[in-house]
Amino acid sequence: MSYLLGIDVGTSSVKVGLVSTEGKLTRMTSREYALATPHPHWCEIDPQVYWDCICSAVQEVVAHGDPAEVLALSVSSQGETVIAIGADGRPLGNALVWLDNRAGQEAEEIAERFGREAFYQRTGLECGPGWTGPKLVWLRRHEPELFAQTASFLNVMDYVLFRMTGETVTEPSLCQSTGYKELSTHAWWDEMVDYIGLKASQLPRVAAAGEIVGHLLPEAAAELGLSGETQVVVGAMDQLAGAVGAGNVVPGSVTETTGSALAIVATVDDIVLDPARRVPCVPHALRGRYVLLPYAPTAGMMLKWLRDQVLQDDVGYDALTTRAAAVSPGSEGLVALPHLAGSVCPDNNPAARAAFVGLSLNHTQAHLVRAILESVAFLLADNLDLLGELGVPVADLRCMGGGAKSDLWLQMKADVLHLPVECVAEPETALLGDAVFAGLGAGVWPSAEAAIRQVASSGRRFEPDPTRADAYREARRRYRDVYARLYG
Repeated sequence: MSYLLGIDVGTSSVKVGLVSTEGKLTRMTSREYALATPHPHWCEIDPQVYWDCICSAVQEVVAHGDPAEVLALSVSSQGETVIAIGADGRPLGNALVWLDNRAGQEAEEIAERFGREAFYQRTGLECGPGWTGPKLVWLRRHEPELFAQTASFLNVMDYVLFRMTGETVTEPSLCQSTGYKELSTHAWWDEMVDYIGLKASQLPRVAAAGEIVGHLLPEAAAELGLSGETQVVVGAMDQLAGAVGAGNVVPGSVTETTGSALAIVATVDDIVLDPARRVPCVPHALRGRYVLLPYAPTAGMMLKWLRDQVLQDDVGYDALTTRAAAVSPGSEGLVALPHLAGSVCPDNNPAARAAFVGLSLNHTQAHLVRAILESVAFLLADNLDLLGELGVPVADLRCMGGGAKSDLWLQMKADVLHLPVECVAEPETALLGDAVFAGLGAGVWPSAEAAIRQVASSGRRFEPDPTRADAYREARRRYRDVYARLYG
């Protein structure tokens, strides 16, 4: 047998999957990690943690086979997170994670200098502290020695590819959220690059998803437990890898991923910009197409936070959602806001925070869990309404990510949205997308379309239950009222 290896480096965990050349995920594992928040609005992690978790997970996945059977691998990752690499190839400090909002002042200065509308027209992004560019201005201002000593500023996927091959490479869907890449030309935005103080040598080469980077370096191969003959292939931003793995590659397709974050991907033929600048537009991982990408920084992460920090319970998410199933729609008046790290879409407010409102003596931990699940469904509904305003109607929805493993959550989304909701047969679609890129690089498939026919398949379907419509309509009204009162 021959296999393709997918590596998806997310916000709070790395997932690794072994995919057969017939497109089936045959083995997968994951490793969770904790993020550091040493100061308000800061969010960091030691980049070595990413690498150690990847190596451990890859070793586990390939332990029972012949490493030579792995033809190629590809990597997808979160966007915006930035890692400064020194001349010796080592990180110069912690990664500034995409959730990090320390660069609020720098973002405002960029918006004032270039204009918010001009920034959005150039990048497809509303100017804010989460993008890589403002973070780099913060580093230049507050850690000038580190900034000056940096040989390369890399995103997470870029860093992993660098550890594997020694090459500094990025990909259009991933580096669009730096804030210094032009959306229409796919080139670096020279004026912004100069403003930040970057040198051309500090920027990675931009390559298409599916392009071969090289073979594994001997040291990397040994640490990963793979053959040095394994080809390393460029991946994409995790949400776009997931879209590819779910078959969301033609205009009119809409998918959502509920993981640590909530992300909606709506494929369009050409650049679509929101006059109110509420929705990011970025390149698709497949050339010649674009996506509207409304998202929320924290969704499932709110559930993780509740489990780890409040309940301090070692149970899995299935057990938590099972408890929530006993609570009626609307959580008996309890409202949750899931904004642990600010709100982005449809309301761009970095200062927004999470909350529980309406707690009473009769509420239990099951109510807390259900209120979180409902808040994510309401946030999803708000963002689909926004897509409709932009002329991208949603007739039905395909769901992926960890949230797609919960029948309760999927049915809740169908009921809130008044739409059929379908999960994919294999919810780990980012790993399937990675396998598509790896297979294209290795020549396993003649085209992306042929690869997607192999990997993407439908799973369970959930129809909206009209008997719950009134309860969810009222609960969603309370949710929106609470947000407006706190942050409107």
